[in-house]
Amino acid sequence: MGVQQSFQGDQPRVWRQPAAALHPPHLSPGWASSSATPNPGEPDHRENTASELDCLRGILPLPLLQAAERRSRDLNLGADQILIQWGVISEEKYVAHLASHLGIGFDDLSTVGRAHCPLADAELPGIAEFGILPLRKGDTLNWIVTPRAFTARRLTHFSTTHPSLVARIRLTTRRHLHQYLTEQTGDALSHIAAEGLLQKQPAMSAKSAVGWRKGLRPAILLLACAVLALLYPALTMDLIGGLAAVWFLTFSLLRLACVLVPPQPERQLPPLRDDQLPIYSVVVALYREEASVPGLLRSLQKLDYPAEKLDIILILEPDDLRTRAAVARARPGPQVQVLIAQTGGPQTKPKALNVALPFVRGSFLTVFDAEDDPDPGQLRAALNMFRQHNDDVACVQAGLHFDNLTHSLFSRMASVEYAGLFAVFLPGLVALGMPLPLGGTSNHFRTDTLRRIGGWDAYNVTEDADLGIRLARLGYRSVTIPSVTLEEAPIAFSAWLRQRSRWMKGWMQTWAVHMRDPRRLWDEAGPRGFLALNIIFGGNILTSLAFAVLIVKLIAYLLLADSGLLFGDRLSSLHLLAIACGFIATCIIGLTGLMRRGRLRDGWILALTPIYWGCLSIATWRALWQFWTRRYHWEKTEHGLVHRTGTMAVNRRRPQR
Repeated sequence: MGVQQSFQGDQPRVWRQPAAALHPPHLSPGWASSSATPNPGEPDHRENTASELDCLRGILPLPLLQAAERRSRDLNLGADQILIQWGVISEEKYVAHLASHLGIGFDDLSTVGRAHCPLADAELPGIAEFGILPLRKGDTLNWIVTPRAFTARRLTHFSTTHPSLVARIRLTTRRHLHQYLTEQTGDALSHIAAEGLLQKQPAMSAKSAVGWRKGLRPAILLLACAVLALLYPALTMDLIGGLAAVWFLTFSLLRLACVLVPPQPERQLPPLRDDQLPIYSVVVALYREEASVPGLLRSLQKLDYPAEKLDIILILEPDDLRTRAAVARARPGPQVQVLIAQTGGPQTKPKALNVALPFVRGSFLTVFDAEDDPDPGQLRAALNMFRQHNDDVACVQAGLHFDNLTHSLFSRMASVEYAGLFAVFLPGLVALGMPLPLGGTSNHFRTDTLRRIGGWDAYNVTEDADLGIRLARLGYRSVTIPSVTLEEAPIAFSAWLRQRSRWMKGWMQTWAVHMRDPRRLWDEAGPRGFLALNIIFGGNILTSLAFAVLIVKLIAYLLLADSGLLFGDRLSSLHLLAIACGFIATCIIGLTGLMRRGRLRDGWILALTPIYWGCLSIATWRALWQFWTRRYHWEKTEHGLVHRTGTMAVNRRRPQR
């Protein structure tokens, strides 16, 4: 099913026809565009005269205005935005000067209520997206505008060519607009953030109930299994063990195939000039992360991207006063927006990301976690990859790596696991044409595509993996880049157990959601997508659950049978083969990943793989219990508890061949 077919007629009007819904009449949709250059590399033909600075002449020194104008030409961005991003003048003071210069009003929106806005609740996200608030006063429709990109320049031009039109416009700041949206429409925006996907695509939401007809089939299957287990317990155990062993073998073969298939070559295109770069948004959801705030802001400051074209959004929870205080103490620069997620709905990371999505100004956006230290060139690397593909590539996934100096079995094993996953397995899946189970951080998106598909599933506790499958079902692809983000691995078993239980519970949610209608999944995602969901997601879950069963059966065979019977029994031999192949595949993919990361000396930890698998089996059984009892509960992973180098020796850009 094509993307247009999937969503035609289901879009809220603000997404289907934003120009008609939010832009003033007789003005083109680009007059208040949030991005200086909509498409990377596309030439731009805007006025060269920085008339938006006319309101500041005689107020700021002429050399400073000239420097801002030069930088404006270099970046293809309004000179007013340059001065604001430099911290020379606050947005509020600039907007006040501009309103006075144009002879129009400045409105702080303190006296404006929800009833003054004629838009329906479903259209409210467009207000933040375009920075335009329509207000009806009697029979007159006025427009409240927040200057961004070249808006101030165009308004200055229109004030002389269309004075009657400009008279219907008032100016405000981004802060006042956000405050209005939070106070007057917060409940509606929170509802959209939590329930938007459920309303747009109920079949793809983890919250939607399964109809009794579809729910009857798995219920009958479970009942049959229960009856079989009561009547023939030994046969049932053999069937479960045999199925798990076969699935284990299939998953191991897929992992080996990803090692053998050559990664897709990365073409190096001519780098974009700064004036060709789009606005790029960085979204970070923070909850109880006060210790990580200073390091996070330092890492974001190191990004190799013009600061004036960065749109950084920190989304905080209303009850997290310590993190809010830590952000306030850090005094982030003008390019940082701080948003408070409204109450209502689940308190999860995907819900917070959905709250931030309407406020994103960039044509592209990426998601980072609180403890992340991304490769400074990652944004440019992602853009380079987007330029190599058509619009069907909706996501670019960067690699993840742990840089702990404080180590444990779990942090060391997780580091090897990540090396195999992000340096070998995911690039192999891309080469095989299969969907990616995305990582929860350092994934880069086309903003318009993400909005079109409904954002993240607020009720899925591994929203990243679910999004990778949903993109594939809607006709999009995800690819990888070798750029690496450094993270912090948990070192205590309790912290690791909570993290892995949440991941496994989310994979159960994802598998259950997309297997509600197997035939539709096959039609939309194709055979490769169908197999990827069942082998990767279902295989991980089933093999982790069955690992304990396989070990118990092998121990029983060893204790109760002689070696001839053990290796002569087909089922026990299958169990041995499955575990042996799984161990070999794990070692091969782990060592290959470490080699590509330049960390082969850490390969000794793979000898402890069976112990790690046992712990993972415990986490998966715990996840299964929570899947039935606390399905939407988000178990927080604490960060800032270990010593990190921040510059661990790892090949962060290009994997070794």
